[in-house]
Amino acid sequence: MRAVATPFRHRLRPRYHECDQQGRVFHSHYFAYFDVVLTELWRAAFGSYQAVVDRGADVVVVEATATFRAPALFDDEIDLDLEVAHMGTTSLTLAHHVRRDGELLVQARTAHVCVDPATMAKQPIPAFVREGLQPYAA
Repeated sequence: MRAVATPFRHRLRPRYHECDQQGRVFHSHYFAYFDVVLTELWRAAFGSYQAVVDRGADVVVVEATATFRAPALFDDEIDLDLEVAHMGTTSLTLAHHVRRDGELLVQARTAHVCVDPATMAKQPIPAFVREGLQPYAA
């Protein structure tokens, strides 16, 4: 039986300018949060995002969806959990869960294609990336 992956977690506090007139985090900011948690995952797994690029790999977003269940508010502590839901030959799908004190606020998926940073041409996901992401694979 395969071990269950532990999601990568990054905690942040929404800033005042990220909130709407109702005091809730404006929906588009969650997509920026998803980019933040991906960058932090790259840092934890590979040392930095740039380290992956320097080794000849990068990813570009090709799809992003989110379901909003409850609002995060200014200065809440929210956890951004990230799992690798699927890793194909050239693409990966990431599952995002935003929580406050365990309560699910937002559930999302982002799909990324691996590219050569010099040419931006699609390429297979390198072995070192697969290995680095394996602890977070669902």
